[in-house]
Amino acid sequence: MPEPVPLPALHASHAGTWLRDANGATRGCSKGEAIMAAADTPVLLLNAPLVATRLGYPDLSGLDLLELFAFVHPARFCVPTPKGLAHALGLREPESDHKVPELLQEAAGALLETCASPDWAEREGAWSALQSLVRLRWPWAQVLAPHVARPERAEKWLFSRLPEWEEAPDRPPPGQVLIEEPEIEAQLAHLTGAGSERREGQRLYAREVGKVFAPRAKRAAPHLLLAQAGTGIGKTLGYLAPASLWASAARGTVWVSTYTKNLQRQLRGESRRAWPERRADGTQPVVVRKGRENYLCLLNLEDALQGGFGGRAAILAHLVARWAGYSRDGDMIGGDLPGWLGTLFRKRGIAALTDQRGECVYAGCPHYRKCFIERAARASAQADLVIANHALVMINAARGRDHAQRPTRIVFDEGHHVFDAADSTFAAALTGQEAIELRRWIVGPERKNKGRRRGLAARLADVASYDDAGGEAIEAALEAAQALPSDGWLQRLNDGEPYGPLEALLAAVRACTYARDESGGQEAGYGIETEAAGLPGNLIEQAQAARDALAAIRRPLVKLGVRLEAVVEEAPDWLDGQGRARIEGARHSLAWRVDLLQAWEALLDRLGGPADPEFVDWLAVDRSEAREFDVGIHRRWLDPMNPFARVVLEPAHGVMLTSATLRDGDDWQNAIARSGAPHIEVEPMLAHAESPFDYAARAEVLIVTDVKRGDLPALAGAYARLIEAAGGGVLGLFTAVRRLRAVHGRIADRLARAGLPLYAQHVDPIDTGTLVDIFRDDPAASLLGTDALRDGVDVPGRSLRCVVMEQVPWPRPDILHRARRAANGGSAYDDRIIRARLAQAFGRLIRSKDDAGHFVVLSSAFPSRLLGAFPAGTPVIRLTLADALQRVAAGVSGAEAARESEDRQPS
Repeated sequence: MPEPVPLPALHASHAGTWLRDANGATRGCSKGEAIMAAADTPVLLLNAPLVATRLGYPDLSGLDLLELFAFVHPARFCVPTPKGLAHALGLREPESDHKVPELLQEAAGALLETCASPDWAEREGAWSALQSLVRLRWPWAQVLAPHVARPERAEKWLFSRLPEWEEAPDRPPPGQVLIEEPEIEAQLAHLTGAGSERREGQRLYAREVGKVFAPRAKRAAPHLLLAQAGTGIGKTLGYLAPASLWASAARGTVWVSTYTKNLQRQLRGESRRAWPERRADGTQPVVVRKGRENYLCLLNLEDALQGGFGGRAAILAHLVARWAGYSRDGDMIGGDLPGWLGTLFRKRGIAALTDQRGECVYAGCPHYRKCFIERAARASAQADLVIANHALVMINAARGRDHAQRPTRIVFDEGHHVFDAADSTFAAALTGQEAIELRRWIVGPERKNKGRRRGLAARLADVASYDDAGGEAIEAALEAAQALPSDGWLQRLNDGEPYGPLEALLAAVRACTYARDESGGQEAGYGIETEAAGLPGNLIEQAQAARDALAAIRRPLVKLGVRLEAVVEEAPDWLDGQGRARIEGARHSLAWRVDLLQAWEALLDRLGGPADPEFVDWLAVDRSEAREFDVGIHRRWLDPMNPFARVVLEPAHGVMLTSATLRDGDDWQNAIARSGAPHIEVEPMLAHAESPFDYAARAEVLIVTDVKRGDLPALAGAYARLIEAAGGGVLGLFTAVRRLRAVHGRIADRLARAGLPLYAQHVDPIDTGTLVDIFRDDPAASLLGTDALRDGVDVPGRSLRCVVMEQVPWPRPDILHRARRAANGGSAYDDRIIRARLAQAFGRLIRSKDDAGHFVVLSSAFPSRLLGAFPAGTPVIRLTLADALQRVAAGVSGAEAARESEDRQPS
């Protein structure tokens, strides 16, 4: 047992507050007393922002054990709870809240002992980092100093310790091979392992997937498979078996795309059955790829470490630097950086250390050869399997830098989300926030703005000095960009003093939207919108002036792209390989911005003219809690699978969309329409594998009929009593954040006093992934959330034994939904969306053959036609809350429920 650190320790939960003195006495105390104790002397805490929220004192500070853990064990997983910390450090789990302060003292002692140990695996770089943290007055620095010995030799700087990636020759095109069904079955048996349960559904599924990898017979006509695989089929290994065979035989790359980061992590683990961690030559056969905004930008980190960040943000930068030296791949969002680290520092420090807006200077960066993003891109070019997300696959297909690396064999897992991902990817939005980002990319920092962003002139100074025409194009672009919004634009719009043609347009959009709004959103503080039809004359005039201003920016950018191409083709003596790569990167970025400007011009051209039946256009003022944060004009495809089919499907040779909820009941029509197949005249192959789970015996759907809609006290009471009846393990799903917060505020203290901790999105200062980790780790805990928890949450076992929905998840009746509803069958379109959401939510409940539980909907107005969302045979019972509580407390009784269940035929 480690020697406890003799410092006071504080723990606060919804059940109360406990303070332990340095000499070892623990007592309950009031919130005020706890705040005073923390102000008087350094006090040990676990997750200071969460403790501050519980105490209602946002300025609380102290010695946060999570910060110390991140310093001592960077890139190591830890659930940020007392129980999780105890498990991570091999300590005894606290028996009650009263015992937590003692655990904090022991945990601090264990971490300090690790620092003093000669076996500390993460010692490299710690002493140097600590010296910087001492100067920044990090609360832990003085406590740590006696335990971190100065190394005999000076430690290398982080940026010199990181390995460099190596150039590799282009991979040749894949061979044209056929994978036979016996091969697929043998590979599947190998991956599932000797003695594993033989699943006939998985075998049939894997054989169907094999057809996707056959040679293509016709240009722009890929093999397209839509495969629904019920939960428990084992679809991951089902498609990895033929994928691994094809990748080996054809020496090609298969892309597997997901919608959630949770499934990416699961896939990475499953892929180890088919591929080793490294090939014999040291390369990676499996690579996880994400968008640039997910990875640590080393240039941003260097800027932060050298004074670009101040105060607490600077401390975060040094802890991130500690992590960077041990990270597997530099992935900050869903990778091996603890998800809770950024939330300890309140502001968006993590985001500021990534490339959020494509400001990368590529080969112009001094850390280019060590860049995590470039390393992942190069590794994926040589990989057999690339695990990515839907948006990245679509963006890579649309504007990937290397055509030879664009995906041609793609598995879209969580395929029911492909439509939503395409909807976002192929959208256009001319808003103030987007326009000011374009200005910053062209112009760079202005006036007193700090940061490392550099404008076109700084990034391409050598080209401008060498090529007169290129220099003139840069100057013309800088001059034209003055028409774009600049800092303070929202305030100027509010004051009625817009500057320049784009701000004048946004002012007209804002005025028109407020004038027409009938949603009630103004009073409620929500965002408001109006159709881009029948617009006033002044707005149309402003739109034309703005379009002309955008065209004036686009023209010199196009000219600059031509000049950069000429410089590369007729390379001067000074243009080395690094300079060539930097110019190629600049050309790629230019093409992206030119496409953006063309989309904006096309959007403005349509205002005042006839509506384009393929698009939905509207004006919007985005607001949060009555505070405006953006204004603009939006355009979406009525059917975003149109551009998806052209950009992703046509160039591909084989594509599969798979999910447990792909089709609507037994009807494939909607799944086919949302696959993009009708736009390329391909007849998709269809496959269906039923879940092996016995839903009739393992689950019940309870529709509670006596909780009145809009009665918040009744809703909160129902949630509290259901959680008590289940003994925790409840996932509560809400359709509105406001109701979630209201319910949590009413019941959290009551449940905590019963030993049933309650966590919530949009309430607790913890990221969603970490909330799910906490929920999974504690069978007594419950979790409230919104859409992000309805899909992609994998919590098997007793930690999730009841799902509660506050009401039927009706679609939000906005302008875009109204247009799609009118084009797709009216109320039938709504029903398909609702059934899909219900099916996804129900899918959280039963994740393994041993799982059992209840799915509760607190809505008397639950139409029978929606019951097709649930697996066939699942008992469905309409009952009062009192009866539901009895059933939840007693556990599942499928046979009895089946006799009581209502007729499930749609009405």
